[in-house]
Amino acid sequence: MARAIWNGKVVAESDTTETVEGDVYFPEASLKREYFRPSTTTSTCPRKGQAHYMNLLIDEKDNPDAAWYYPDPKPIARKIKGCVAFWRGVEIEK
Repeated sequence: MARAIWNGKVVAESDTTETVEGDVYFPEASLKREYFRPSTTTSTCPRKGQAHYMNLLIDEKDNPDAAWYYPDPKPIARKIKGCVAFWRGVEIEK
């Protein structure tokens, strides 16, 4: 089972993940939604498309744009549709 952990809390946990370009993507249903807040940040990857971000908020500590996802990935990245990846100090355990 893979886990995404930040600030001592598991923010996502799943037996099924996808790894793309070294990043582990968790199914959206595996997120512990109470820790996530919307973000207005977006970025564009020429291979995957436009990414949207989410902030993490745990015990009054904010980790801006710590999670990202591609709501409409390009065909080459279709396997990560409906999945979320992490960075900015979020630890991934497998």
